[in-house]
Amino acid sequence: PFMKPGRGPRTSRSEPLLSARRTLSLQRTTREPTLSMAWNGMLLLKNSNFPASMHLLEGDLSVASSLLIDGSTAGKVTQLRITQRLRLDHPGPGGYAVLLAVPGTSEETSSSDPAASTQRPLRNLVSYLKQKQAAGVISLPVGGSRDKDNTGVLHAFPPCDFSQQFLDSSAKALAKTEEDFLVMIIVRGAS
Repeated sequence: PFMKPGRGPRTSRSEPLLSARRTLSLQRTTREPTLSMAWNGMLLLKNSNFPASMHLLEGDLSVASSLLIDGSTAGKVTQLRITQRLRLDHPGPGGYAVLLAVPGTSEETSSSDPAASTQRPLRNLVSYLKQKQAAGVISLPVGGSRDKDNTGVLHAFPPCDFSQQFLDSSAKALAKTEEDFLVMIIVRGAS
């Protein structure tokens, strides 16, 4: 009915606007969160390992890059061992890099000694820290450093009032659930 001989389909003036609106709407719904990857590996606690990846939420990515290394080889570190807990009622540290840890894949980050620890989902570590009302503490760089100016501490916070303040909409989309993320704060020079 809208076709005339020798012409294409008849369109109204508003149709290009509707098409553009549909395209923009589709782009908004399919756009992935864009957080920079800072680290990928295993978080270790006691005899368990938890595959995770960390994404920068706030601060300086170079702080994370320069401290998430093996102190003896200066190479990339793939395992971070939680050696202490920090009580959550303790005042939160001022951070230089705030990262979001979410579940990672185990094939890229397998433990060097699989018999030494049992792999578990990240939500188990989150649950443990929430139950203890504590944050995990990791000294950086792993293995120590002769350069005292290039040391720091990583605090791994489970979901709590303190950690929630760092989550924007893209971080919440990446975290997916309340039980599958940790907010990691790296403080340079802290011990």
